[in-house]
Amino acid sequence: MTEIRRRDILKHELIGLEGEIVSASDPTLVGKKGLIVDETMNTLLLATSRGEKRIPKKNVVIKVKINKEEVVIQGKRLIGRPEDRVKNK
Repeated sequence: MTEIRRRDILKHELIGLEGEIVSASDPTLVGKKGLIVDETMNTLLLATSRGEKRIPKKNVVIKVKINKEEVVIQGKRLIGRPEDRVKNK
């Protein structure tokens, strides 16, 4: 498996990474954290301790862990088909 670098996070698969919502237009989403188990064009699916939670990408800021490092991503930068984003290496 290729090592994910901080600067290339938007070009990599997010499924399998730990994520936490650090900011959101919906305050009930802030603090939700878990394993990213699915991604669609406009949402991420987090497997949390309280079940799965579908998170809209548009108005959130998510922190993911890669290589023991935390990277903060504006959700709006993730909008689009994941397979297209991953292809643009």
